[in-house]
Amino acid sequence: AYSVLLNEESKRIARNLGLAEAHTAEECLICHSDYVAPELRGPTFQIEDGVGCEACHGGSVRWIGMHLAGKGHQVNVDKGMYPTDDPFARAKLCLSCHLGDDTRFVTHRMMGAGHPRLSFELDTFTALQPAHFAVDQDYIERKKVFNGLQTWAIGQTIAVKRTIDLMLDPKRAYDGIFPELVFFDCFACHHPMSNKRWQPRAGTQLPPGIVRLNDSNMIMLRIIAKHFDTELGDKLMAQTIALHAASTKGADATVEAAKALSATADQIIDLLTARMFEPKDIEALAFGIVQEGMAGEFADYAAAEQATMALASVIETMKIAKLIDEERLGQLEAAINACFAAVEKDELYRPEVYIEALVKFASVLPKF
Repeated sequence: AYSVLLNEESKRIARNLGLAEAHTAEECLICHSDYVAPELRGPTFQIEDGVGCEACHGGSVRWIGMHLAGKGHQVNVDKGMYPTDDPFARAKLCLSCHLGDDTRFVTHRMMGAGHPRLSFELDTFTALQPAHFAVDQDYIERKKVFNGLQTWAIGQTIAVKRTIDLMLDPKRAYDGIFPELVFFDCFACHHPMSNKRWQPRAGTQLPPGIVRLNDSNMIMLRIIAKHFDTELGDKLMAQTIALHAASTKGADATVEAAKALSATADQIIDLLTARMFEPKDIEALAFGIVQEGMAGEFADYAAAEQATMALASVIETMKIAKLIDEERLGQLEAAINACFAAVEKDELYRPEVYIEALVKFASVLPKF
């Protein structure tokens, strides 16, 4: 995370933003390192360590001794260790950099200067980190264990909540007379004029020519809600459409619509907290994702990207739970690879190619 700030691309971004150096600028270090106040840095602290242990687990002065002595996870947490085993807490922590919070935020100006588009999905990004533990019986007895699809669902819910919180924050919502464009779908604007791929979507009900909000996490969230509570899913769909409509009317209307949607997301958090996912839930959520694609909701790249990471979590969850044999696993992996290929390059994304891959995936998806 820190070393990337030293490359030529980061130097160019810093120059574009009027910063002296990326690796010394607070705007960059606040996410690319364990950026704490100088008075809180111990004698061995080095900013060059980047995102190290304490960046995720919290300052260790009170708990490191207990941790090394094996006093137990809850003792560590009571002493200040951040509970990354809890996917709700982990989602909030990860999203503080991969989306933003009240202390840091990747703006559209940063992206205009060359910063990559942000994308995040909790289960996928957790898997990409090299685990320094084994989920054995001892781990299960000490910590919370959720399967991959539960982690995915929790991550989607917290992402929607965090997005709305940022949209409602007066410091984040506007950049001069413009709304903060990072909340909107990048490819609603960034595509060649010759690429006439606009199509109507039931989930937005917006006419062409409107810069639409990035609702990729909201699509995933309504799939989750609809499976567990049809009425709640329908309510979320209506509120998402209302939020899109409000964004064309003005700030006050958008704030009210966002607050309503946020309250519904809170209900989904309560639902996920109290429920464990069974094989039938995995099947239903997977087919729910496919159905949204068939209905045209993955016309936008960001939604297809989120759907692909979700389906990869489906496969991994079934694999770990031993719900599929090797032959079916091979078929599913080939199908998901086709989905990944379809979203490999955002600028080359074609919905019809993705749907073709999605149909193939559905054809080999097992039923329980």
